[in-house]
Parts: sequence; structure tokens; C-alpha cells
Amino acid sequence: MKSKNNIFDSLQAHWAKDLLSGFLVSLIALPLCLGIAGASNFPPIMGVMTAIVGGIVVAFFAGSELTIKGPAAGLIVIVAGAVEELGKGDNEVGWKLALGVVVVAGLIQIVLGLLKVAKLADFFPLSAVHGMLAAIGIIIMSKQLHLAVGIAPSEMKGKEPLELLEMVPHSLMHMEYHIAIIGGISLLILFGWPYLQIKALKKVPPALVVLIVGVLLGQYFHLTEPSYKNLKPLVNPGDFSINLNADFSVLTNSELLPIFLKYLLMFVLIGSLESLLTGRAIDLIDPEKRKSDLSRDLTAVGIGNTISGLLGGLPMISEVARSSANINNGAKSRWANFFHGIFLLLFVVMLVPVIKMVPVASLAAMLIFVGFRLASPKEFAHVYHIGKEQLTIFLITIIATIATDLLVGIAAGILTKFIIQLAFGVQIKDIIKSRFELTEQELGVYHLSVKNAAVFANYLKLKAQLAKVPQGSSLIIDFSKAAYVDHTVADNLNNFRREFEAAGGVLSLKGLDLHESLSEHPLAARRLPKHLRKTLVEMA
Repeated sequence: MKSKNNIFDSLQAHWAKDLLSGFLVSLIALPLCLGIAGASNFPPIMGVMTAIVGGIVVAFFAGSELTIKGPAAGLIVIVAGAVEELGKGDNEVGWKLALGVVVVAGLIQIVLGLLKVAKLADFFPLSAVHGMLAAIGIIIMSKQLHLAVGIAPSEMKGKEPLELLEMVPHSLMHMEYHIAIIGGISLLILFGWPYLQIKALKKVPPALVVLIVGVLLGQYFHLTEPSYKNLKPLVNPGDFSINLNADFSVLTNSELLPIFLKYLLMFVLIGSLESLLTGRAIDLIDPEKRKSDLSRDLTAVGIGNTISGLLGGLPMISEVARSSANINNGAKSRWANFFHGIFLLLFVVMLVPVIKMVPVASLAAMLIFVGFRLASPKEFAHVYHIGKEQLTIFLITIIATIATDLLVGIAAGILTKFIIQLAFGVQIKDIIKSRFELTEQELGVYHLSVKNAAVFANYLKLKAQLAKVPQGSSLIIDFSKAAYVDHTVADNLNNFRREFEAAGGVLSLKGLDLHESLSEHPLAARRLPKHLRKTLVEMA
């Protein structure tokens, strides 16, 4: 943790900007935290509890200055699945058992952070990660579409994502029109807000507008009347109280223990990966170009998850949308995250009566919007632009995730990546046993030769060589003997170049002009022509 002097120096220097950004981010976070928790089968108020812990507590342990910690849409599928499977249909029981998973996952993340394993995030191929996130977006939409038009949750109970997607025409034909009006107007606000020409309104979070409009429409349509009781159109936020809700009895239950272990692995793997990727992304847009200590940040998230789970909250990550908004609002230090937690605490104390009036359709619309952004057509087009082979990995990850679960989906994406690389001439021994040679040619000038292939599976070894090069040096990375350079390595090296050159270094890439690019994208995968690969094999 940073020294107290440094922390309070930044408070004294930037409190006004951090206070304003914390307030604006809390306005974004409040409705989203309610929606994410409700969709995760947790009491909605516990989503806000999670963000409060992520702000007030985690801000002081974090290894990054500008990330906002809180519940994320990317974990909805995992958390909801844990509640359903552990509770066997009883959400109250499932919630408390899932809390035990959150606490243990948090403790593991603390250890992983202390062991400095954050670098392992670089192992995962980017197209598979983006495919997993897109699949999560589709799964979120598959359920929330029904709630947005007034279909009772009981009609969806036990259905898989593909079954829920098949139900969409039926739900549209049998919608409850009052609730569908609220859901439709909410979606119109969310999708239409970026196109507003009024500059002052663009600064208002559209999710907050949806919350306010939803409450007003709910009262206009008299949704509190008994005739709407079975549709559950209003939020039951739950109690905001300090209770040790986590139930660890599953650890001695031979029937439920395998389910516990499955979701524990998913919480740790997916939650840590999302958090680390967010930290890396936010570093790239930090106006002051600070570099986060991602291992320490993982430990901080683990501390937050342990406390959140004990108090009844969801797992948290460094959330990318709120962190980006934090930067755009002019935040300068970790105090913005702290203030965001303080404001959320004040909102909970003052606004619980209002929260009880929020229609579920409004929250469903927010999550449909979040899911659409994760799986937007632009994301598919972007991956296709990088390369057809990347789109193949992306699509197979999506299909496998929707058809099975997240672990199988990401494994299918990684396996597809291996198969494609073998098809493009990469030999198995080159993936497993990398050959990177770093030499100092003259004082301050280093040469790194890649002698087989640079792929996601061996990037960690390449990264270890890069770490040996002193800041401010000149570095030449020679790919003339590399049979293949994949997109994940190209993207990681692009990020490394930014940091290396920002520190005064000079980086040159040699030999890539010999390669065939698999697309016109600057970070596309590249392979040596067949005759040059044959020459390399003969020389080896």
C-alpha cells in the first residue's frame, strides 16, 4: 500500500476533482449495481453494498489509481449460476452458499496477488477473451429481454440460454403492455442518449435517467396494485444491514462440493482476468501514464471480495466502463473511487424508499444495453478486421460458452487457437519450448532474437526477456526467424512499446517485412511464406 503521506498528498492536491468524479461515477453505479445484483439472484441492495466496499475499503489497498471497483455484468452468469445450482431453486439458500464461494475466492485472489501471478493474464488469447465476454452479453440479454416485457421470472426458471432465446417470440406475443412500455422507453433512452445534441444532457448518466423515468412510469401505471404482484415488476432491494451471511456448510457436503469448486474456479479465473485486463486498459488511457501494480491490485480485489462476501455482497472487479468514466470526469487519484463509495452509502441511507419503486423492466433494460455492448455487431466486425482466423476463435468461444459454460467456452477458444497455429505451420515444440535470445550488442543497445514462433502460449517467456532490458535503452526485436507471430503477441508488444518509449527507450521491430499478414489490420497475425519456413526447418 502507498505511504500515508502520498495518499493524503493526493487528497490535498486533487480532492475537488476526485470528489466531483466520485459523485458522477456513483450516479452511474447506483442503477447498474441494483440491476447486476438482481440479475445475479442476489438482493439488489447487495450490489450497492459491493460497490461501497470496493470504494471505501479497496481504494486504500489498490495497485491502480483510477480504476473503480464494484460488481460487473461480466460475472452475472457465474453468480446467478452459483445461486441456482447451490440453492437448487431456493435463491435465499443459494445466495448464502454462493457467498461462501465469494469469500474463499477472495482469499485465493489475495494469495495470487502476493505471489505476483498477475502476469499470467497475458497467457489468454485475446479473441477467446473477447468471445467469452460477447457470450456473456448474449446470455444476459437472453434472460433480461423477457423481464423487460413483463414475463414472470417463474416462466424462465431452469431454462438454458438457448431455450431463453427460443422463447423471445413467445414472450413478445404475450407481453404485459404496461411493463413493456417501461422497458421499451428505457431502451429508447439508453440507445438514443449518445445521439442527443444537447451538450448539458450528455453529461447526465442515461442509466440514472432510466431509473427516474421508470419510477415515474411505475407510479403512473399503478404497478403496486395487487394485480401486478405475480409479475414482480418492482424491486425488492433487501435489507442493507451488517450481517455475516456467508454459509460455508457446502465444504462438508459431498453432493454440493463439486459445484462449489466449479464456481470457485470460475470466480477466481474469470473475475481475476477481467480485473487485470481492465487495469491494463485503464493504464493506456491514464493522462499521467502511470503504470498500475496489477499484482497488488489483484490482492486488493481479493480483500474486497472477502469482505463483500462476508457482508452479503457480490464478487467485485476493476470495472472498465465506470473506470473509463472516472478518467473522463477528470479524476486524478484513488480518492475518486473512495468518494464514489461514500456517495453510494449516502444514497442507500436516503433512497431506499425510492429504490423499492424501481420497476424490474427498467433494470432489465439497463442490462440488455450492457449485454448489447459486450456483444455488439461492432465487436464482431472488429475481430473480423483483425483476421478471419481470429473471428473463428471468437465465434467458437461464443458458441461453446452459450452451449455449455464459461470454463468450457474459454478452453474451446484456446484449443481452437492452438489448432489454427498448427495449421499455419507452427510446430508443437515451438509453442512449448520457445527460443528467445537477448544480447547486448553495444552499450545501451539490445537485440532480442525470436527463433521459432511468438504465440500467446510462450509470450510470458518473451515478456521475461523484455523485462531484462533497462529503461531508456534501444531494443531491436528480430522476427526474421519466427515462423509465426500471433495477434495476442502483436497486441501485447504494441502495449509494451507505448510503455517502453514513454520511459525514454527506442524500440524497433525487424524482420516482419518478410512475413505475410493475415489481414490488413496493423496488429494482425503474421507468418513466414512457406519457402522461408522450409528453410528455417532445414537450418534447425
